[in-house]
Amino acid sequence: MPRKQDEPVFDDDNPEWTAEDFARATRVNIKAKDITPEFLASLPRTRGPQKAPTKVPVSIRLSADVVAHYKATGPGWQSRIDDTLRKAAKLKAG
Repeated sequence: MPRKQDEPVFDDDNPEWTAEDFARATRVNIKAKDITPEFLASLPRTRGPQKAPTKVPVSIRLSADVVAHYKATGPGWQSRIDDTLRKAAKLKAG
């Protein structure tokens, strides 16, 4: 029995490229043999791991209404939860 064809997925954040998009794109033609330590050193540096991490990743279970409240305040909601916990523990920042 043939597999059912999936419906195409349309994503407004990632529209299908047009011929004009392809014309503006930069062609990259790098082969694995060209990737040498010197080549890698020539690439722009990106941010690496923190030298002295200031926060520790943890997994914590919170009430859904608490998470919804903080998420509704926009980006940075996890830091705001951290601030609230810091105040409850009466700790100084940083």
